[in-house]
Amino acid sequence: MLFIEYPKCTTCRKAKQWLDEHGFTYTDRPIHTENPTAEELKAWCALSGLPLRKFFNTSGLKYKSLQLKDKLPSMTEEEQLGLLASDGMLVKRPIVVDGGHVLVGFKPEAWEILLGK
Repeated sequence: MLFIEYPKCTTCRKAKQWLDEHGFTYTDRPIHTENPTAEELKAWCALSGLPLRKFFNTSGLKYKSLQLKDKLPSMTEEEQLGLLASDGMLVKRPIVVDGGHVLVGFKPEAWEILLGK
């Protein structure tokens, strides 16, 4: 299991605590120093079943300063992937990649169902 987080993010800390309490082992990857690549993001998007826009951290300062709410609809998927891969702070977190599952954001009830504990 791969756990991608921003260590200062309170939601990420809660998610990490949940994983620990439920006995999961994982590899921790800080998103601000080891940003996901466009290829990883594309694969994770396909596995998650979510639209690519769900991988954007819409509450982040960078997202807002770049006015992405208005720009994303006219961007191609490749442009969006390139943008996400350019800066980890644009990516919603935490992300859990576990075999055939990819979870974006932390919702304990969804994690319990998909991760099986």
